[in-house]
Amino acid sequence: MDYVEHKRRGVSVVEVVADGVIVASAQDLLDIISDFSVKKIILRKENLSDAFFDLRTGFAGEILQKASNYRISIGIVGDFSKVDSRSLRDFIYESNETKQIVFKGSVEEVLSVFCRS
Repeated sequence: MDYVEHKRRGVSVVEVVADGVIVASAQDLLDIISDFSVKKIILRKENLSDAFFDLRTGFAGEILQKASNYRISIGIVGDFSKVDSRSLRDFIYESNETKQIVFKGSVEEVLSVFCRS
């Protein structure tokens, strides 16, 4: 797993560069957090297991709880414009409002949220 570090306005954000699913459990997220020792992480939609996007599994809530407990901000990059599930659309909207976990279409959009002055 590779990464790119973005630094803007004194804020460091690590973008994880990996193919396929790398977060299939809360422990996977904690491992990434400890590997990179940062408070702001960008992942691709494809890096999260499908269970994350099925809110009935509770996995998204578990990840949100870990992010909150460890004061980590997570940016998830992907196309979320065609989400069928109303509950998932609502979750994405609410998450974007709190800025703890944000769902954006590009890395630049995530950085604009995480690196505001």
